[in-house]
Amino acid sequence: MSAERNAEKPLDASTASHDFEPPKALIEFMASGWIDRPMPVEVHPQAQRFRQRREVLGRAYPGSYLLVPAGRERVRANDTFFRFRPSSDFAYLTGGGEPGALLVLEPDGASHRSVLFVPAHNRGQAEFFTDRVYGELWVGRHRGVEESRRFYVVDECRPLQALPPYLQELRDGNYSLRLLRSHDEEIDRGFETSDADAELAEHLAEMRLIKDEYELDELRKACAISKLAFEDALRAMRAAKNEREIEAAFWARARVDANDIGYLTIAAAGDHACTLHWTQNTGAMRPGSLLLLDAGVECESLYTADITRTLPISGRFSPEQQVIYDLVWEAQRAGIEAVVPGNDFLEPHRRAMRVLAQGLIDLGILKVSLEEAIDPDRLLHRRYTLHGTSHMLGLDVHDCANARTTEYRYGKLREGMVLTVEPGCYFQPDDATVPERFRGIGVRIEDDVAVTRAGAENLSSGVPSRREDVERWIAELW
Repeated sequence: MSAERNAEKPLDASTASHDFEPPKALIEFMASGWIDRPMPVEVHPQAQRFRQRREVLGRAYPGSYLLVPAGRERVRANDTFFRFRPSSDFAYLTGGGEPGALLVLEPDGASHRSVLFVPAHNRGQAEFFTDRVYGELWVGRHRGVEESRRFYVVDECRPLQALPPYLQELRDGNYSLRLLRSHDEEIDRGFETSDADAELAEHLAEMRLIKDEYELDELRKACAISKLAFEDALRAMRAAKNEREIEAAFWARARVDANDIGYLTIAAAGDHACTLHWTQNTGAMRPGSLLLLDAGVECESLYTADITRTLPISGRFSPEQQVIYDLVWEAQRAGIEAVVPGNDFLEPHRRAMRVLAQGLIDLGILKVSLEEAIDPDRLLHRRYTLHGTSHMLGLDVHDCANARTTEYRYGKLREGMVLTVEPGCYFQPDDATVPERFRGIGVRIEDDVAVTRAGAENLSSGVPSRREDVERWIAELW
């Protein structure tokens, strides 16, 4: 088979190259003799909330079929996979999801019916012990069709085996249809791409811009567990020789107390902190240098924290580190104060950058006026500050990415939005424009901030950030 032909062939993950071919006698023997153990059927505690979201979405597209896939397992290496996580939009509308599941909002008069396709129980069938993706002997019992209908409170639940003919019927019919793409390649291949698909992704992203009280509570929970994970990492830091030890300590808490980490942990010691997304975490932990730890715990609900603290590996900041740390802390204070309903989304960034640019001028690193430094046609301060100050946060660490720029980047802050405020200052170790005593220092401080009627609520304020508080925190843990 040619390389081109092979690239087009969909991966069959149900079997592996080293699997045996079961004889007919074994298949027949495995088909019976099982004790019936009914699964307890409960209702998702937020099922009505998710149902209301589906109703709101459906009202925006009367007469149109809306297809939202949960996604499939992603290959890590050859025939092994990353741990499955449903697509964020699927989770937003249902509260969970298994590999291959599909939510369809079917037009039903002036409203929509929720139809959910899920893996069915397969004990008694060959797939039970031969299918590595859906075989319940391999992966554990599925929730099942009827159980899923009752758990998710959808109008109808069908097995995945019924999905191919259903999709074929949609393809053959002259239906108005919108598909949320890039989550299930098999489904994507069956339908031509249209602007309507992109508009559905955009609409869902903008629905998710405003968090309700349940979502805010989940983000508060994610921040609270993240604080415990930071403390585990700080305890490890006392004797750690390698950045991986810090990553491992944080991850252990995320897996024990929650679902997982929300993104790859950045445990950047020394001048690795000047690499914005340093996730290799292979460097040495050297006394006297700093550790930039950018990490967040993802709750069972899939809402995630995103917090950064820059920590002195020996427990106390050096005089040079103090200067840069305090500058970034003041910039962050200015940014958080700008998280007010009605302000531009970019206002926290503007305020933080003014503080950083002025600090760089005061240190003699920038040799221009403040207005010249932050002039949009020059932005000279960006050599040392590099990135934006905020992004939305929620089910994704970079949440609502498909929203229109008029509603997000160039929009206004509204009550219920949650964003990060994370200014940073980075002096590359080989930057000749920086005094030698500052080279290799990278500092970022990041908190998760909700927009409230009264202003900013710092959801991660329980994680110390003021320099003196950080030193005290480390001393207490040690």
